[in-house]
Amino acid sequence: MRDNRLSTALGLAAIFLWSATFAVSRSLGEKVGVLTAGALMLIIGGTIGCLYAGVVQRRMAAMLRLPRAYLLGCGSLLAAYMVCLFLSIGLAANRQQTIEVGIINYLWPGLTLAFAVPLLGTKVRRTFFVGIAVAVAGAALAPLRVGEYSAEGLLQNLRTNPVPYGLMLVGAVAWALYSVLSRRWAGGAEGGAVPLFTLAAGLVLLAIRMGFEQPSDWDGRAFAELAFMAVFPVMLAYAFWDRAMRRGNVTLVAAASYLAPLISTVLSAIYLQVDVGWNLWLACVLTVAGAALAQRSVVRV
Repeated sequence: MRDNRLSTALGLAAIFLWSATFAVSRSLGEKVGVLTAGALMLIIGGTIGCLYAGVVQRRMAAMLRLPRAYLLGCGSLLAAYMVCLFLSIGLAANRQQTIEVGIINYLWPGLTLAFAVPLLGTKVRRTFFVGIAVAVAGAALAPLRVGEYSAEGLLQNLRTNPVPYGLMLVGAVAWALYSVLSRRWAGGAEGGAVPLFTLAAGLVLLAIRMGFEQPSDWDGRAFAELAFMAVFPVMLAYAFWDRAMRRGNVTLVAAASYLAPLISTVLSAIYLQVDVGWNLWLACVLTVAGAALAQRSVVRV
């Protein structure tokens, strides 16, 4: 019981850390290029994680002995999500498109709960799907009209530059499947292989980066942002989430993750100095209400 509660708490911490991803990645990417930033974040975070697992925990060999379905299947899904995330941010024409891409990204909490029904056998009442719909509506509303942003601008961008949105939709599906299948394929195993997955994703992004020209203007703030992203949202948050999905309360953590778009929008507004409107408060009500309804609609057995 104590392990379940700790794992659940770590999953909640991961949600908060991830909420800084779009703001800090955009800021860093404007200086050194999003693909450069993403590759370095993942490679540094993955390398530190692998060194810690191998030298301090002495469990690198055990990591490689995890179920093959987990190593190959979940590793591929995590790498796919990372590649889609940073490619979509990199291909977004401006900050407006970056925030709109975030709308698509935050479909993953609802998809995680939805996939848990057929893949984990989670029993739910009919109101579960109402809760998902309400929470997804809140997730879409949170970044939709921040400052100068509007629904008209979103539709125009969808017509003129659909690739970032399509990539992020694929990424949201990949991450939701990873979250559910990591429990199914390695739920009872001790530890996970997130450092290996993260390092592999970074190497894939680095290979993609070689095909693009990106300016690099490093300064003290850029190095600080890189260090923050590599250690917290990359190395720690993904390890926390992996443990929560395998050994924590999946329904509670996935439901709480509906708050991610709200937290992310607040952090982005502060960090990137963007004005927010009334829709932020309505989004808060919808995300919290939807998450609560979805969680209460799960049948406890």
